[in-house]
Amino acid sequence: MRDMAGQGASERPQRVIITPPGAWAPTTPSVAAPTVPAQPVAAAAADDLAASSLDLLGDPSREEVRLTSRPESAGVARRLAGSVLRNWALPQKSEVVELLVSELVGNAVRHTGARTFGLRMLRRRGWIRVEVRDPSRALPCLMPVRDLDISGRGLFLIDKLADRWGVDLLPRGKTAWFELRVHERER
Repeated sequence: MRDMAGQGASERPQRVIITPPGAWAPTTPSVAAPTVPAQPVAAAAADDLAASSLDLLGDPSREEVRLTSRPESAGVARRLAGSVLRNWALPQKSEVVELLVSELVGNAVRHTGARTFGLRMLRRRGWIRVEVRDPSRALPCLMPVRDLDISGRGLFLIDKLADRWGVDLLPRGKTAWFELRVHERER
């Protein structure tokens, strides 16, 4: 299954069984040690790639980062967003932010015909805001989603998972955005 940006829809972490040295090890097949998310070499490489993305493309928390309007840019935007959230000490928001930024980028790539779009992330007291700016003034439309629909779920997901979202019309284009509340205990 593919998402709007053409990326694989399943990005679940691998799981491994870890038994600390000297700890009890199960002797029967019906009993297993607790599972924890693995930290495979690929995860470390992904962190390095995300950090190098910030170095090469810029930091969307400091200035708008311009990305080429291609399906592959959704992955770049996810890596940039994840890096910013780690810098803000908010990795627990990564899963939702990365999903929603993929949907905004997918809409910009698929529906605007633009060559590039801009990605910006802001943090204000108690809120994270992610913006995607493109040169089209065509407004996205939240449509009802039916079980058998194969597309059109992007804004539906944003509407359900974001605390607030909207579109700001600009003289030359628009900015689609979503916001998530950050509680003090999450910092």
